[in-house]
Amino acid sequence: MNIKRYFIVVEGIVQGVGFRPFVYNLANSFDLKGYVNNNSEGVHIDVEGHRETINEFLQRIEHNPPLLARIEKISIREATVLNYAIFEIKESKKTLDKITLISPDIAICKDCEEDIKSKTNRRSGYAFTNCTNCGPRFSIIKALPYDREKTTMKEFKMCQECAREYSDPTNRRFHAQPNACKDCGPELWVEDNKGNKLEIEDPISFAQNKIVEGKIFAIKGLGGYHLVCDGWNEAAIHKLRTRKRRPFKPLAVMMKNVETIKKHCKVTKLEEELLTGIRKPIVILDQKQNYDLARNIAPNQKTLGVMLPYTPLHSLLFSYELEALIMTSANVNGLPIEYTDSGARKSLSGIVDYFLIHNREIYLPIDDSVLRVVEGKQTIIRRARGFAPEPFKALDMRDILACGPNMKNTFCIGKDGFLFLSQFNGDLENLETFEHYKNNVEHFKEVFSFSPKFIAHDMHPEYLSTKYALDYDLPKIAVQHHHAHIVSCMFENNLERKVIGVCFDGTGYGTDGKLWGGEFMVCDRKEFTRVGHLDYVKMPGGEKAIKEPWRMGVSYLYKALGTNKEACGGLFELYGEAAKNLITMIDSNINCPQTSSMGRLFDAVSNIIGITDKVTYEGQAAIELEAVSDIEIKEAYSYNIIKRDIYIIEPYEMIKEVILDKLDGVSSKIMASRFQNTIVNLSVSMCTYLRRDTGINEVALSGGVFQNSYLLKKISENLKKEGFGVYSHTHLPSNDSGLAIGQIIIANTIVGNN
Repeated sequence: MNIKRYFIVVEGIVQGVGFRPFVYNLANSFDLKGYVNNNSEGVHIDVEGHRETINEFLQRIEHNPPLLARIEKISIREATVLNYAIFEIKESKKTLDKITLISPDIAICKDCEEDIKSKTNRRSGYAFTNCTNCGPRFSIIKALPYDREKTTMKEFKMCQECAREYSDPTNRRFHAQPNACKDCGPELWVEDNKGNKLEIEDPISFAQNKIVEGKIFAIKGLGGYHLVCDGWNEAAIHKLRTRKRRPFKPLAVMMKNVETIKKHCKVTKLEEELLTGIRKPIVILDQKQNYDLARNIAPNQKTLGVMLPYTPLHSLLFSYELEALIMTSANVNGLPIEYTDSGARKSLSGIVDYFLIHNREIYLPIDDSVLRVVEGKQTIIRRARGFAPEPFKALDMRDILACGPNMKNTFCIGKDGFLFLSQFNGDLENLETFEHYKNNVEHFKEVFSFSPKFIAHDMHPEYLSTKYALDYDLPKIAVQHHHAHIVSCMFENNLERKVIGVCFDGTGYGTDGKLWGGEFMVCDRKEFTRVGHLDYVKMPGGEKAIKEPWRMGVSYLYKALGTNKEACGGLFELYGEAAKNLITMIDSNINCPQTSSMGRLFDAVSNIIGITDKVTYEGQAAIELEAVSDIEIKEAYSYNIIKRDIYIIEPYEMIKEVILDKLDGVSSKIMASRFQNTIVNLSVSMCTYLRRDTGINEVALSGGVFQNSYLLKKISENLKKEGFGVYSHTHLPSNDSGLAIGQIIIANTIVGNN
C-alpha cells in the first residue's frame, strides 16, 4: 500500500491540555511518522502512513481527545510525501493574526491530589504540583503559543527529574508547562503583616496552627489572594468582617471534602457534579437545619457559598482540626482582587495577621466563579476561574469589542466565529478597577491577536466603559442596557425570532434618559420596542437611595398614599421626621431621578417590612428579602396594569396592603412571600397581555433580579402553565456580567444589516 502524507490543523482548546503528547503517543502506537507542534491557530500535525491507519488515527483524535481538550475544527489536506523517519514533537510556532483558544485554569486532579498526600511520593506536600490534566493555564500565560518560556514559570529551570518527566511521552507530565517540584519550582514562605519574612521550616503547618488560633491570613492562590480564617471561629470571622468593613455580605467557604459539605448543606446530584468537577467553582447551596458553622459567615441567609480545594496549596491547608476555611477574595471594598505581592502587602496589612506567599507570578488575576442550581439547571452568577476565557461559538462574527457595563463588568471580543467573554472585572467605580479593566482588554487583544474594527458600548454616558469606548477612533454602536440583557439570553438559547423580554434589574440607562429596570420588551437581535414597565417613581437623593432603602420606602409610600400629607399616617409612623424631610425633597424635585427599577421596588418593600435598613453590599435588601420568604405561601397583594401608549404596572395597591400588614403585625416572612408572589403574578399577566397583542409565545428572562431563585422558579413555572416557552440563563450570568455578549450580538447584527 502507498504511503500518504496529510497535513492536519486542529483548532479549539488544544494547548495546555496534553494534546501534543496525546497525539505523539497515538501516532507512535499506529507506527506513523511526522511531527506535531503548537501553533497560534491551534495544533499542527504532519503525518505519514497508510491511508487506513491515518483515518483510524484521526477518528481517535476527534472522538477520544484528552479530557480537557475541546476540538472546534479539524482541517486536512494531502501533501507530498517527505519520508519522515520518526514521529516527534517540534517547537511551537506563532502565526500572526491567527486565534488560539486558551484553556481556563483547571482544578487539581485526583492523581496530583494523591501525589501530594502520599508520604513516599517525591511531591509529597508540594503546593505547586500539577500535570497536563490540571493546574494553572490562563492566569500564567503572557503570550502564545502556550510554552513554558511564555508563562510566569519561565524563571524556574526544571531539575533533572522534572525535565525527564517533561520529556517522557509516557509520563502524564509530558509537556506540562508548569511542571515543577520542591527542588526546582515555586516556594512558599510566611510574612507578618509588616512584611517581615519569618524563618519557618514548614509554612503550611505554621499557617494551619495560626488559623486554629484564630489568626487571619492573606493566602496567594491561583488567580489572586484570599482572606482566610477558620470557618468555625465566630470571633475570627467577626474580626475579619470588622477589619475589612464588610459587616453582612456572605463569605465564601472552602471545605475539606464533599462529605464535610454534606454535613452542613443540602447537595443535589448536579450540585455535587459542579462542586467536584474540573472547575470547582463556588456553589451556592441551601443550608441544612442542623447547620452549625459560625452564623456570621452568611448573616440573614438560608444559603451558603461553598467550594472544594482547587489547588494543591488549598488541599494541604486542611487538617483534622481544619475542615472549613473562610476563603473570600482579598481586596479592599470596591477595589479589584489583589494579585501582586506588593499590592497585597500595601492593601491588606491592616486586615490580616500573616501572609502566606509564593513566588509564582500571577500574570492575569481571576476571581472564583460562582454558580447556583435553580430548577435543576445551573445558573452562573460570576463567570471567572475555570470558565474564562473558554469561548462561545458565533458564526459570521465581525471583529468587535463590546466594552460591557459598569457594574460587575466583563467585556467581550468577537473574532473568527468565536466570542471571548472576559473574566469578571468588578465594578468600574474607581481608577484602580478601571486600570485593571484596561489592562485585561489589552491582554486579550495581545493573546488573541485581536484588533477591533467596531466598538459596542452601553448608552449610559457616564459609565467608564462607555468613556473607554468613546476613546476609540472606530465606528461605535450604542446598545440599550436591557435590550443587551435580553439578547444575551436569546443568544445562549439560540433564539432568532422576536421574543417577549422580561428584564428586571437595579439600574439601566433608558432611551428617555430615565433609569429603567422593570422592563417588558418585544425584541430581536437588532432592535427592541418597550411595551411595558413599572411605573416611574422618584429616587430621592439619587445614588443615595440605592445605599439607603428607606428612601425608596418613603418614595413608594408617598406615591401610593397620595400627596395629601394627612393621608400618610402609616408613612410617618414608620419613618418620623426623616420622611417629612424626604417628602420636601420629592415635592421640590431636587436630586430625584425617576426610575422604573424592579431592584428599587425590592429595596422599598424590604425596608417597609423591616428587613433591611441600610445596604452594605449590592443587592442586600433583595437578597435578605428572598431569604425570609417561604415558597409554600401562596397569597399575594393587589396591583394594577394600565394601558396607555404602553402598559404601565402600578404597584401602589400592593404598597398600601404591605403597610397595613406591617401596622397589623403580620410576619416579615408572610409579607415578603406575598410581595414576591405579586411580582410573579404581574409578570405573568403582562406576558399574557403581550402574547394577545403580538402573537409571540416565547419569553426570555434576564437581569440581576433573576438571580433570585424564588422569583425565577415561580415566574418560569407559572409562565409554562400558561403555555409559554420560557428561556433563562445557564451559561451566562443574568446580571450585568453577561451584558457584553448581548452588546456584541446586537452590534454584529446591526453592522451586518448595514
